[in-house]
Amino acid sequence: MIDSLVALLAGGASEAGDAHGALPLTEGAIMLGFALAAVLLFRRLGLGAVLGYLVAGAVIGPHVLGLVGNAQSLAAFAELGIVMLLFVVGLELSPSRLWRLKGAIFGLGAAQVIACGLAVTAMMLALTGYPLAAALALGLPLGLSSTAQVLPMLQSAGRLRTPFGERAFSILLFQDLSIIPLITIVAALSQNPADEGGMSGWLLALVTVGAIVGLIAAGRFVLRPFFRLIASIGEREMFIVAALFTVVGSAALMHALGLSAALGAFIAGVMLADTPYRHAIEADIEPFRSILLGLFFVAVGMMLDLGAIAQQPFFVVGFAALLIIVKASIITGLGLLMKMAWRSALALGLLLSQGGEFAFVLYNQAQAGMLIDDTTASLFGAVVTLSMAATPFLMMAISRIRTPPADEQEEERQGPVNDGASAIVIGFGRFGQGVAQTLLAGGLSVTLIDRKIDQIDIAAQFGSLVYYGDGKRLDMLLQAGAAEAQLIMFCIDEPVERDLLDAVREAFPKAMVYVRCFDRRSVIELADAPAQGLVREVFESAVVMARMGLQRVGLSETEIDKAERRFRRHDEERMAVQIKGGDIMAARQISLNHQAQMREERGED
Repeated sequence: MIDSLVALLAGGASEAGDAHGALPLTEGAIMLGFALAAVLLFRRLGLGAVLGYLVAGAVIGPHVLGLVGNAQSLAAFAELGIVMLLFVVGLELSPSRLWRLKGAIFGLGAAQVIACGLAVTAMMLALTGYPLAAALALGLPLGLSSTAQVLPMLQSAGRLRTPFGERAFSILLFQDLSIIPLITIVAALSQNPADEGGMSGWLLALVTVGAIVGLIAAGRFVLRPFFRLIASIGEREMFIVAALFTVVGSAALMHALGLSAALGAFIAGVMLADTPYRHAIEADIEPFRSILLGLFFVAVGMMLDLGAIAQQPFFVVGFAALLIIVKASIITGLGLLMKMAWRSALALGLLLSQGGEFAFVLYNQAQAGMLIDDTTASLFGAVVTLSMAATPFLMMAISRIRTPPADEQEEERQGPVNDGASAIVIGFGRFGQGVAQTLLAGGLSVTLIDRKIDQIDIAAQFGSLVYYGDGKRLDMLLQAGAAEAQLIMFCIDEPVERDLLDAVREAFPKAMVYVRCFDRRSVIELADAPAQGLVREVFESAVVMARMGLQRVGLSETEIDKAERRFRRHDEERMAVQIKGGDIMAARQISLNHQAQMREERGED
C-alpha cells in the first residue's frame, strides 16, 4: 500500500505537469461533488454516509457515467483512510475500557463474530462451490457488521446508553478487535506466487510478535514523551503533523517488515489510548480519516463490476437476504441466551444483520492473494451494500414489535457506556479541581481537559488523568464524549465567548452548560447566553469569609443569616439592573442608595 501511495503521488505529479493540473482538478471536483450530494441524500434518508460514498463511486465509475478513471490508484491512496481508522480504533481500546466491558465484549462479542463468520462460511460452501480458502476469505468478513452505520443509528435513537446499546456496542467493539486477526488469516491463505518467497509461517509469527513488542515499547518510551514535547510547544499545527507522522510511520514500519500496515497503526493507537493526548490526537486525525475513508468507499464503488452484478441479480439479492436472515437469527439467539427480552434480542439481531465496511478491505486483500477474482469481489461487495441498505428499513418495519410495553422498557443508565462522561470539566486549575472532585464525590464520571502540560503532569502524580487539548474546540469536546455528557463545565481562567456557548448548545443540546466567570462584567456579558449557570468564582468564598468574621465579632447565627440574605438580595437587584442596562455602572445609584441606608442604620451622618 505504501509503495502504491508513492507511485500514485509520483504519477499524479507527472500528469499535473503535462496538463497543468486540469485533469486531476476536474476529476477531483467531480468526485467530491458527487460524493457530497450522495452523502447528503443518503443521510436525509437515514441510510448512512457509507452507502452514499459507494453509490457515488458507482455512478461516476466506468460502468455508469465514466466521469472518473484510475480507481485502483485512488483505492491505493485511499487505503490510508483504513490505516487511520484502525489507529482510531486503537485509541478507543484503552485497557481500562476493555476491562470494564470485558464480559460483554469477550463473551457476547466473541460468540457473535465466531458463530456468524463460520455460519456464513458454511453457507458459502453449500451454495457456491467455492474452495475452502475462498469461502473463508468471503464468509468471515461477512460476519462483521457496519460500525459506521450502527453507532449513528443508536445515537440518534438515544439508545447508546441503555443496556441494549451496551450490548450492541460491545459486539461492535469485539468486531473492531477481530479485524487484525482476520487480516492475518486472509494473508495466510494467500495463493499469490509472489508471496511464496516470503517468510515461513513460524518466522512470520515471530517477526509479528517482535514487531508488536517493539511498537509497544516505542509507544511507552518514545511516543508518550514525544507527544508531551509537542504539546508543550503549544502549536496545533505541529501536533497535527506529529499525529499524522505516528499513524503513517507505524504503518510504514510494519509494511517494511512485510506485515500489515493497519496492524502497525492499530498498535500505535492502543499505546496512546491511556495517555492524556488521546482526545486531542483523535480530534486532529478525524478530518483526515473521514476524507480518506470516504475516498476509499468511493473507489470501492467505482470498482464494482455492475455488469457482472446485472448478470446475476437474483444471486446478489438472494444472498443478501440469506445473510440478513442467518446473522439476525444467530444474534437473536445469542441475545436470548444472554437473558435479553425477545423484543430486544430481535432488534439487536436485525440491527447487526448487515455486512460491514471492513468486508471491502478484506476482499481487496483476498484479491491481492488470488483467493477471489474481481467479479467475485464485486458480487459480494454488492451483497454487503444491499444488506446495509436494508437495515434502516428492517428497523422501521419492526418498530412496533420491538418497542416493549412501558413496564418492560429499559432504563437509561446514569453514565454513558461508550466511555463518555456524565460531566466534562474544562480547566483543571484551582477552580476546576474543586468542581471535578465534588462531582466525583457525587458519583458522576468526569472527563477532565486542560492544555497546560505542567498541570497535567501534577494531576497525574495525584492519580488524576487529565486529557490534553483545547476544551473550547467543538471537535475536541466531541471526542471527549460531549454528545453523551450531561454536564459541560467551563472552569478555565480566561473569558468564555458568547459565540462558543451558542455553538456548544447547538452541537450538544442534551448537555447542561455551566461557566466560571471572574466578575460582574463577565456575568453581564453572558447573561442571555445558553447556559444553565454562571458562577462568579470569588462570590461564595467572599460570603463564607464574611460569615466567619461576623461570627468572631459576636453576631448570632440568626443575625449572620439575615445579613447574608440582605447582601444576596441587594446583589441580585444590582445584577438585574446591570444586565438590563448592559453596563456595570447602570446600578450605580442603587449602590449609592444602599450605602446611604447602611450608614443611616448605623447612626452615621
